[in-house]
Amino acid sequence: MRWEDLDREACSVARTLSVVGDRWTLLVLRECFLGTRRFEEFETRLGIARHVLADRLKKLTEADVLSKSVYQERPRREEYRLTERGRDLYPVMMTLAQWGDKYMAGDAGPPLLRIHKSCGHVTEGVLTCAHCGEPVSAHEVSVKAGPGARAATLPARSS
Repeated sequence: MRWEDLDREACSVARTLSVVGDRWTLLVLRECFLGTRRFEEFETRLGIARHVLADRLKKLTEADVLSKSVYQERPRREEYRLTERGRDLYPVMMTLAQWGDKYMAGDAGPPLLRIHKSCGHVTEGVLTCAHCGEPVSAHEVSVKAGPGARAATLPARSS
């Protein structure tokens, strides 16, 4: 499997990585979820080189994860907003942050707390079964071939 061919793999993880699979892209997405929208804001908050940022924003826009909207005509200025595809990445970002809070934050604790607006309490994402609502862990899931499977993507063994 070659990095530049990930988008053609019969694997949803590989295809997703073809869009969001580098550190700068994930940090751009983090910023989007924190409310950053303008190029200069991304550049300042991330300390990223302009050409790298422009490349990542272009890639996310082409993948329909972000959309551009004009906020000023003269001079023309655009901002970046998450699309439905982009907003659907929130559980992924929250899970990555939770893992980092648990294993990488150190004695200082998590740098950000996620507050559920409805109840006002600190929250964590919990993976649940869409059918029965019970929490799900890796040991409670098995996989089987789906309609888009190829032999190379089938699990080595099913659990």
